[in-house]
Amino acid sequence: MGWKRNTFRKWLCSFIVIFFNYDISSSQIDESIAKHKQNFENVALTIWDHAELGYLESKSSDLLKTTLQNNGFSVTNNVANIPTAFIAEYGNNGPVIAILGEFDALPGLAQNAVPYKDNTDLSSSNGHACGHHLFGAASAWAAVAVKEWLEESGVKGIVRFYGTPAEEGGSGKVYIAREGFFNDVDIVLHWHPSSANSANARTSNSNKSGKFTFRGISAHAAGSPEKGRSALDGVEAMNMMVNMMREHIPQESRIHYVITKGGLAPNVVPDLAQVYYYVRHPKMHMVDELFERVVKIAEGAALGTGTTMDYEVMHGNYSLLPNETLQKILHANLKKEGGIQYTDAENEFAKQIYQTLIAPSTELGSQEFVEDYQVTHSYGSTDVGDVSWLVPTGEIRVATWVPSTPSHSWQAVASGGMSIGLKGTELAAKVLAKTARDIFLDPAIIKDASKELTQRQGKDFVYYPLLGDREPPLDYRLISN
Repeated sequence: MGWKRNTFRKWLCSFIVIFFNYDISSSQIDESIAKHKQNFENVALTIWDHAELGYLESKSSDLLKTTLQNNGFSVTNNVANIPTAFIAEYGNNGPVIAILGEFDALPGLAQNAVPYKDNTDLSSSNGHACGHHLFGAASAWAAVAVKEWLEESGVKGIVRFYGTPAEEGGSGKVYIAREGFFNDVDIVLHWHPSSANSANARTSNSNKSGKFTFRGISAHAAGSPEKGRSALDGVEAMNMMVNMMREHIPQESRIHYVITKGGLAPNVVPDLAQVYYYVRHPKMHMVDELFERVVKIAEGAALGTGTTMDYEVMHGNYSLLPNETLQKILHANLKKEGGIQYTDAENEFAKQIYQTLIAPSTELGSQEFVEDYQVTHSYGSTDVGDVSWLVPTGEIRVATWVPSTPSHSWQAVASGGMSIGLKGTELAAKVLAKTARDIFLDPAIIKDASKELTQRQGKDFVYYPLLGDREPPLDYRLISN
């Protein structure tokens, strides 16, 4: 019986140490979050002011790098040959926990923190309609809090912040993953702004995009039309055939496009036209199949209109691979912290925003609560998907927007530029930091999460990027605009 008593004593001692560390560390992290509150709120609003597009986020990237360096992190620049991508790290041994941060904006949106739509010309305006200014700031804030906790507790571990540009159509994380920068990471944590608080085991659509450029022959559209071959006809023929194809694809699919070049004058037969396509489906192999069908249609459109066509794959993302081992810990921490409480002034702002929403599915006040844990699917896509197939990855979504606000909207820009967005930023930083702490205190979590990842990948899984071996499209936003 002696060995049983010894085993019990060891278990009890371990439990006491973990419990004591957990209790003390929770207050340590809260103190760290509070200490840096003003600084990181300023970081978020400064990035909001910059509103830089994908791969062009030099000011936003530099601000985050400088902030982390000032807080004791070492920084690696130009990750994966992307000027605005970087890795900031603290620690020299132990498990590696990565926290992802984004900071790119979207084109064609007014950058105003007001509860009404700005109808001025938006052709050259950018806006943070997906909240990535908050995303980057909160993740860096959490990384600093974890770093200070590691210092104070003496627990062994490495915390890394990954500055990942161009999530919006640029697949920045895919290039970072393709070059092996996640190979030694044990756990990845991230979050995203939202109109509700949740830590669901979420899947998403995989996604592949391409720009299809048609070239024809210019001529006077009235005087000598027979001498011309319209590149715009090629684009329109392609679009018509893709729209007919929709009837014959899996119902989970999503295909959408914009004409980025269509000619300059009606009386000139356009000799250059371009259309930009996104193809989505939950399964990566199906995205590849659908994209190849779109390519065949483009080839047929060129043949039928007497034009030529070439295309460029712009980006490709895997679906999100959920990890319930991590999601349940994130959910527990999110529930402990609770939701978002509005002041009277914030409630008034929220009411005005809410009145502009079409068919809202949730009520004002729902931001005060955390959704029950469940498995869900999003029809959108993210370059976090590729990371989640390589490293156990966990995510939370936090109410930085008024309930029922859609992402990529002026309403999201508005809430993200004032105190409603900042409250969600602080909540996200706390939950990420405390989840990282839990994992550092209990290495068995890493083992369980890794086992789950292997099971979900399947025995024949081999990673190949949907975007192939192309270089990062550092000018993709310049080309579009």
